[in-house]
Amino acid sequence: MKVLVSDNLGEAGIRMLQEEDGIEVDVNTGLDHEALKNIIGAYDGLIIRSATKVTEDLLIAATRLKVVGRAGIGLDNVDIPAATKRGIIVMNTPGGNVITTAEHAIGMLLALSRNVPEGTASLKAGRWDKKKLQGREIFNKVLGVIGYGKIGSIVADRARGLKMKVIVYDPFVTPEQIEKAGFKNVSLEELFRGSDYITVHVPKFNETTGLLNKDAFEQMKDGVMIINCARGGIVDEDDLYAALQSGKVAGAALDVFENEPPGICPLIEHERLICTPHLGASTQEAQTKVAIDVAGQIIEYLKHDTILNAVNVPSVTGDLLKNLKPILTLADHMGSLQTQLIRGPIEEVSIEYAGDFKGLDLSPVTIAVLRGLLAPVVKDDVNFVNAQVLAKERGIKIKEITSDASEEYINLITVRVTTSKVTNTVSGTIFGKNKMRIVKINNFRLELIPQGHLALIYTLDKPGAIGSFSSLLGNKKINIDQMHVGQEETGKMNIIFLKTSVRISDNLVEQLLDLPLIISVTRLEFES
Repeated sequence: MKVLVSDNLGEAGIRMLQEEDGIEVDVNTGLDHEALKNIIGAYDGLIIRSATKVTEDLLIAATRLKVVGRAGIGLDNVDIPAATKRGIIVMNTPGGNVITTAEHAIGMLLALSRNVPEGTASLKAGRWDKKKLQGREIFNKVLGVIGYGKIGSIVADRARGLKMKVIVYDPFVTPEQIEKAGFKNVSLEELFRGSDYITVHVPKFNETTGLLNKDAFEQMKDGVMIINCARGGIVDEDDLYAALQSGKVAGAALDVFENEPPGICPLIEHERLICTPHLGASTQEAQTKVAIDVAGQIIEYLKHDTILNAVNVPSVTGDLLKNLKPILTLADHMGSLQTQLIRGPIEEVSIEYAGDFKGLDLSPVTIAVLRGLLAPVVKDDVNFVNAQVLAKERGIKIKEITSDASEEYINLITVRVTTSKVTNTVSGTIFGKNKMRIVKINNFRLELIPQGHLALIYTLDKPGAIGSFSSLLGNKKINIDQMHVGQEETGKMNIIFLKTSVRISDNLVEQLLDLPLIISVTRLEFES
């Protein structure tokens, strides 16, 4: 079997592949996209970092490809749905660069506070700018940490060692977990108002894109300092430039950018910005570890069918995976649906299996539910291996209940999610061999296919409700591909799921809510 390494990889990983019987490895870095397409058809495995773009057209050309391994966490450069459709496993190495990235954030904070880059540049230019480059102590200053995952929790711990006061915001981690670790749990607004420094450690998705923007900066202390070693685009770069210009933000340290490389632009040239070219994971130790991890995972899969750290399939044997695949997909989508419906930190997840599951080991299904539940929150970090660990770290209790009886369906999965404010229940089943259906949401009965762009609309159960929003969508040239209508058991409200070819815009959501019979509108997205 042949493996292609298309990006720079630590020598330790390459040696592992070279020394493995039955594995032939080629190292061919720096290829442009067309050149890679021309040769990818000869390989069973592909190992990448961030440079190679694994797009749908590349995957179509990869006729033998079985697995893509990323030496690192981020998979923004891989079309995961396209790989899944073609039966290609996508793996990453989620633990390899956690400490390295956290340390880089602390290093950026210190360098920013003491003007280290500017001092170096001035001396090399023959100047002695001692008075101009007066810094500030971090002792007893307040560090606001946005995102208390693996990296954010390490940053918080390191900052505590530097005698900083640490406050934390993470809506998906229970306050008890944060406070148990010795940190103060706060709202995002409290963090903005109370921090001398703010560091970001969240994944990039719709809700976090532009999280630190003009409105956020206006809520912050005068002279706040910003650090972003997470993902480009979480900090709005135009708004950050304006805040630096006005003096609202006294300094910023960026390791990541909306476009990489960012090129020369006003923000990069600003005297109160320090920056590095995405070096968060770039240490010898981290690169050696991720190289060894990814090489080992590729070998295990190609030679022994063992799946480790995959983001699109669970760690199960081939025969079991074949039997469970429709159920796993349903479970993943049910978890995703729950995350999109609820708000606030999750306290408990209860998963009930009722009916005939033919004696299958259902533990991977539970993991699939958790993966779907957590993926929109932690994005790159979550996979079928670590989903249970991530849930435990967030203080989520997991219950599994199995029953032989299912009154209406051959088999039924019910996922009940409890937060501090509400309990939400979703039930689903498989019709035939592989037809996924959501059949109940709380007290609403329906028959929903969880795929594509959907909108959940609650209306009063009165004439004209459906016609009102249908007319509005029609006037906006938005076609309703499918519509499912369910009724609350008390008969007071209707629940309506629309499938549209495009996502309903923010502006259109507001117009829908202005209609007199519409109670609420929630947009839902599912991977194909």
